[in-house]
Amino acid sequence: MSLFLRYLVCHKKIIILYAAFCGIFCISFYLYHIPVRAAAYPAGVCAVFLLAAAGIDFAKVFERHKVLKRLSSLPDNIMDELPEYTDYYNDYREIIESMCIENRRLNTELTGRYADIIDYFTVWVHQIKVPISSMYLALKNEDTAESRRLQAGLKRIEQYVDMVLTYLRLESESTDYVIKEYDIDKIIKQSVRRMSGEFIYRKLYLEYTETGKKVITDEKWLGFVIEQILSNALKYTKEGGIKIYINSKEQLCIKDTGIGIAKEDLPRIFDKGYTGYNGRSDRKASGIGLYLCRRICINLGHSIEVMSEECDGTEVLIGLDRKEYEFE
Repeated sequence: MSLFLRYLVCHKKIIILYAAFCGIFCISFYLYHIPVRAAAYPAGVCAVFLLAAAGIDFAKVFERHKVLKRLSSLPDNIMDELPEYTDYYNDYREIIESMCIENRRLNTELTGRYADIIDYFTVWVHQIKVPISSMYLALKNEDTAESRRLQAGLKRIEQYVDMVLTYLRLESESTDYVIKEYDIDKIIKQSVRRMSGEFIYRKLYLEYTETGKKVITDEKWLGFVIEQILSNALKYTKEGGIKIYINSKEQLCIKDTGIGIAKEDLPRIFDKGYTGYNGRSDRKASGIGLYLCRRICINLGHSIEVMSEECDGTEVLIGLDRKEYEFE
């Protein structure tokens, strides 16, 4: 409904009252055998004055409407700019001011609580990595199938710990991005090296073709994405291996020979908490890994997509040509 129609609806009582008075005058003139036309002139004069007053009032309403439309997209700390009211509608202004004050108080409280959570989990991550490192050292000198299995399990634990901190940091207003030019091969090799124990334990091959490519990104966050994709590939690949290469579209491709993804699951694999058929059968999937990968890629200005067929492996494509960078 347009502003003018809303204005008429809000003032319908005045319009109806004016019409009623005009009707009463006309009926009275008719009953007293006075020409009804005699009532038309004063009614017309009153209508002119009424329309003039309504026009002036509507102009003021329109100006206030423009101000409010502009303020509606701004934070709640702009109450001083709200147009003044001199009648009883000022009560609404006081209500809005009270709501904005309460909203700011709640935001401050929630920000403080969120900062406390981040601090707690940051300390927790560092503390829990101490026993993980101790267990790594205890298994380092052993080269048995059991020790490799335990090391692979420890690697999973460490990755899940990092995932907790990554998730919390993504939800914060600021992150520690360091955007500059990096050697993509160096990032890939670091991620592969961290996953090497699981490759050995699962007896899977790795076919990696060096790219010789430079990319504008953040080393740590892109490394997390590559490592998470490798982790998923290893988790759902029972035999065969994984290929890493750059395709003709200059996309980084990570392709496995695993169980693939069901066609009906593909549109939702980046949704938070969505595990799909494979995740439900595995009963250990959280549905957070690929969600984090997409969020990080968006923040870094990279694209990410997945191509897969059930029982025929999965291919993850990361577009390294950086688009306009913006924080979420």
